[in-house]
Amino acid sequence: MIKINIKKFGLLEFLVIASLVYVVGMLIWTASTRPAVEAKANLVKENHKKVVDFINNEVNECGNADETKKTKWGDPCNGEWIAEKVVSYINNNMKIENPFSDDSKVKTDPDPRIKAEGKAGQSVEMGVIFLMSANFLPDPGSEWIVGTCFKSPCVAAGNNELTSIYR
Repeated sequence: MIKINIKKFGLLEFLVIASLVYVVGMLIWTASTRPAVEAKANLVKENHKKVVDFINNEVNECGNADETKKTKWGDPCNGEWIAEKVVSYINNNMKIENPFSDDSKVKTDPDPRIKAEGKAGQSVEMGVIFLMSANFLPDPGSEWIVGTCFKSPCVAAGNNELTSIYR
């Protein structure tokens, strides 16, 4: 049987035991919350893929269309696509949820890379999908970028999604 001599139990012993309790508690907490964090991240990744697939499908459907055909949001297939109209259509018609907040699901931004990666001094909105705010030009090779952050810190590799879409 172990007998603890209370007289020799000082501040150092107390700090060691308190640290041990803290570490074990944090390990248990991390292990118990990990599945929920992964579920949120996976939902954001799925949302990102839905948006990218939706826009890519429109690019493919409009590729060989006649001059009168329009996109689902109303822009002419062979003309400039307005970013705000696309975002409005997606937010109103697609089931996209932001598991991190009640904030907008899809937004426009001049540079989605900065929003997804959270570079110096930039705030990051977890779970929000950002579409490049510049309109999608009809010229071959025009690029649109879609980005989102699904895990903190966003700047770390593997914690964000960035996808380029070309016409």
